[in-house]
Amino acid sequence: MKSNVTMRDIADKLGISSVTVSKALNDKDGVSEELKERIKTLAGEMGYRFNTVAKSMKEGLTYNIGVVIPERFTGPGQSFYLHIYQQISRALEPYGYYGILHILHREDEEQLNLPRIYYDRKVDGFILLGQVSKPYIELVQTMDQPKMFLDFYDEHADIDSVVTDNFYGAYELTNYLIAQGHRDIAYVGNIYSTSSIQDRFLGYYKSLLEHRLPLRNEWVLSDRDDEGSYVEMELPQPLPTAFVCNCDQVAHNLVHKLMGLGYRVPEDCSVVGFDNDVYATLIVPQLTTVGVDIEQMARTAVDSMMKKISHPGSRFGRVLVQGHIVYRDSVQSLERS
Repeated sequence: MKSNVTMRDIADKLGISSVTVSKALNDKDGVSEELKERIKTLAGEMGYRFNTVAKSMKEGLTYNIGVVIPERFTGPGQSFYLHIYQQISRALEPYGYYGILHILHREDEEQLNLPRIYYDRKVDGFILLGQVSKPYIELVQTMDQPKMFLDFYDEHADIDSVVTDNFYGAYELTNYLIAQGHRDIAYVGNIYSTSSIQDRFLGYYKSLLEHRLPLRNEWVLSDRDDEGSYVEMELPQPLPTAFVCNCDQVAHNLVHKLMGLGYRVPEDCSVVGFDNDVYATLIVPQLTTVGVDIEQMARTAVDSMMKKISHPGSRFGRVLVQGHIVYRDSVQSLERS
């Protein structure tokens, strides 16, 4: 790979002028969105790097984006959001931007302290990755920089968001269990904890409604407290034949608990998860789950943030990114052959 890739190099590859390349890389008018995307993708592949110091002095931008993750989502074994952060950083590269990771400590969230990088003007915008409290959301709304939510939303906040289609993913997953003959199906997740868990529950519930299956309160199991800390799951008796878990880590924990009590998965109980993260394959049997398109979520969030920076006041609302079921070995068919 050439060490100092220029705009002329990119232009020659595509058979266009360097002026067009410059406009595209700087998000200026006069270039179609499709061509902009091609130019930015090629620039990233060729290793093009912006002279961010000179551009910062000229345009008053830092060429940094703050990515804020609540501390509770970064503990031992919790790699999902850090994986998304990696994808965000990768998606920022073609724009000449860097992602600055800020871990929002519980005390700062409770005491309503915004990140220091906000007050020091170290970034041009913020992506909040992972649900924060209602009071903190209200504080974020007062920030005078572009901001957006990723992997959660708040219907009362006037802030754009990018989320996976939690509702439809859980709906399809529950439909699959019912197609396999299951009628006694529990949901595992505190539905008051995050918008994602709540939407996944609603997808599960819609599937039950469509198949005229009752929603039993004792089969809606809490996995964490309202602050997001995991708690011991209490299993109902008799056990349902299947569990829809709000994430793979919880499904992983549930399988261990069931096996510790002498139950077999999937012979005695089927278990499904959500996310298709590392926990889905750390256990035997490996989990049937919903694969979240992390790369697309990150790319959509970054593209939207760039538009908000170059066109202040632009809005895009709530964007849903589709997932897909990944079929593995944790579901037993109850259909008679």
